[in-house]
Amino acid sequence: MNTYLSAVALSATLLASTVSPCHAQGAVTELTVMSFNIWGGGANEGKDVAETAAVIRAAGADIIGIQETKPEPEVCEADDCKPVGESVAAKLAEALGFHYYDQAQDNPALWANAILSRYPIGKATAHDTGAAINVNGRKVYVFNIHPTDYPYQPYQLLNIEYGPAPFLKTAEEAVAAARAARGPAIDLLMSDLKEADDADAVFLFGDFNEPSFRDWTDASVKAGHQPMAVRYPTTLRVEEEGGFTDLYRAAFPEEVAKPAYTWTPTSETTDPEDHHDRIDFTFGKAKNLTVVKAGIVGEKAPEADIVVTPWPSDHRASVATVRF
Repeated sequence: MNTYLSAVALSATLLASTVSPCHAQGAVTELTVMSFNIWGGGANEGKDVAETAAVIRAAGADIIGIQETKPEPEVCEADDCKPVGESVAAKLAEALGFHYYDQAQDNPALWANAILSRYPIGKATAHDTGAAINVNGRKVYVFNIHPTDYPYQPYQLLNIEYGPAPFLKTAEEAVAAARAARGPAIDLLMSDLKEADDADAVFLFGDFNEPSFRDWTDASVKAGHQPMAVRYPTTLRVEEEGGFTDLYRAAFPEEVAKPAYTWTPTSETTDPEDHHDRIDFTFGKAKNLTVVKAGIVGEKAPEADIVVTPWPSDHRASVATVRF
């Protein structure tokens, strides 16, 4: 076990006891934030909510953006798959002793999303992509999105069949396809972000179903991690237009040394019918924002910095501790 892993695991254990119950004016706030796709609320694989709650406890998370609180239907096609049944957000919040908010609007930015928080959750934004949270008197906004996974550009570039999507050959084609697929979701997000202009801190979570432009670089291509360099537009827009910091990459700027594969623990990296990548994100912005640490939560090392077994999801989670 490396030193970083030991520090993260220790912090995850102690975090609940180190969060101050009150906030003095001018004091620094520390939060651990997390993005976690919980795989149909566990229902598709018969996983109990307790397993998902155990992951969140192990990470020591204060605020979590959850995706897939509802199961997939029995027939789920790449280009046609709507969530069904009831959200597990309430049960998960009860297990943790947290507040929760189900993001129930039907729009391109959401697919069975919910926000969980140690702190009270206030009014949601117009397009339901986020909500205000009172963190010991400080105004924090949290946004949580889950844009479409179809078409999925890494598969298109690697000639991996996924629905009727055509294969692609160039980075320019991949960018155009990604923009067409997820642009409407990010338009809604950018509109809602205006409601958070006066916040002390803003966080964005999500399974973006698209890699980061910071990971598909020339250096990653040279290392054999990616087939080509691609300036993926969703993360680029979140950073350049939204003003967010990629919390994981702030902690680990070297994309070759720390590639961070959140998709997927269900297959091997050598599987020719899949491609492992970082598509689950924690972003943040605040005056004097400091990233204390960040990592991946998953089923085993070295893929995960915080290891939890049994592992209940087909995604690994992204977690970061910040001060502002």
